[in-house]
Amino acid sequence: MVGIDEINYAMQNLMHRKLRSILSALSILIGIAAVFALISFGSGLQIYVDDIAKQSGTDKLFIQAKSIGAPGTDDTFYISQSDIDFVSRINGVKEISGMYMKPAEIISRDKRKYNYLSGIDIAKKEFILESMAIKMHKGRDLKKGELGKAVLGYNYQFDNKIFPRGVKTGDKVSIDGQELEVVGFYSLVGNPSDDANIYITKEQFELLYPEKKDKYSFVMIRSEPDTSPKAVADKITEKLRKHKGQEKGKEDFYVQTFDDAIQMFTNILTIIKAILVLIALISVVVASVNIMNTMYTAVLERTKEIGVMKAVGARNSDIIFIFILESGVIGMIGGVIGVLLGYLVASTGGAIAAGAGYAMLKPAFSWILIAGCILFSFLVGAGSGVMPAIRASKLHPVDALRYE
Repeated sequence: MVGIDEINYAMQNLMHRKLRSILSALSILIGIAAVFALISFGSGLQIYVDDIAKQSGTDKLFIQAKSIGAPGTDDTFYISQSDIDFVSRINGVKEISGMYMKPAEIISRDKRKYNYLSGIDIAKKEFILESMAIKMHKGRDLKKGELGKAVLGYNYQFDNKIFPRGVKTGDKVSIDGQELEVVGFYSLVGNPSDDANIYITKEQFELLYPEKKDKYSFVMIRSEPDTSPKAVADKITEKLRKHKGQEKGKEDFYVQTFDDAIQMFTNILTIIKAILVLIALISVVVASVNIMNTMYTAVLERTKEIGVMKAVGARNSDIIFIFILESGVIGMIGGVIGVLLGYLVASTGGAIAAGAGYAMLKPAFSWILIAGCILFSFLVGAGSGVMPAIRASKLHPVDALRYE
């Protein structure tokens, strides 16, 4: 049985060679810090996605252009009011609302920007805001049929986010040449694009762009309770395709469930995390080679010590344990420092991202992540010491005592 004496001996050897132990530990901390920071950002994004799913609900479906680009960027595509009325009668559809969307020029204090403008049906306001996972943050919301008013995204309130000077309720802005009064701001979404959106009533949108009346760029749907959104999406695709007189596979639209959108985002996120972590692990492999080299050197330096231990009755298992424990502790020290460095890097990066408008890039630090990284670093270190430990255990006492 391995006793406390072997553990004390291993710790004393590490303390005796403090500089070498610290340098070996430093070699692994970069990889652990990178892994910790990347996984914390990935975990934070997953929490953000789960929160959006919880707020929006998984009973939502969306109809939009099949072409590449955000809704409203394809001028040739639209869903007409008659299309929406047709879809509303399909079994499984509980609620439906079209939304006008297009890029628009917004001017505040002679400063010009181009962001997305949305024209919404205020009668369906609660459903629309729920689907977009936003709510009122400041001021008031738009009223049905209201003209001359606008609600802006979260970032318009702050200096140097969109305009040099933040916009306040009561301020006037120009939207494609039409002066509108800002009556409120929606809550934070977490990315600069969505937080720079402009919202007006559908009536105001139709007044600005009469040629787009009843031609919606984006349609939101709520499925009936106890129905499969995927089955409803397939039914809508088939029936709407026939209603629009389009061939199967050549539809100019597609129907996406909220679950599909979340899954697609999650899959992309998983792939990105895996690639980045794989890159970070390369430095961990390099560190393990360095630790292995350190332990081989330690074996050579302590050959006579090993011979003395064997001469007084130390078993091979005792020698193996001592060297594996030493290398494992070296790895763990690097892991602890790496976790602290990773926390600092991730926290700083999250603060910078939030300042740039990417509040969704908020790292999450769980105890499982912290303990996992430290345990992983210990195992990497211990694994790196296996071969040197086996070599040390196989030394013959007589040869070891004669070693110069």
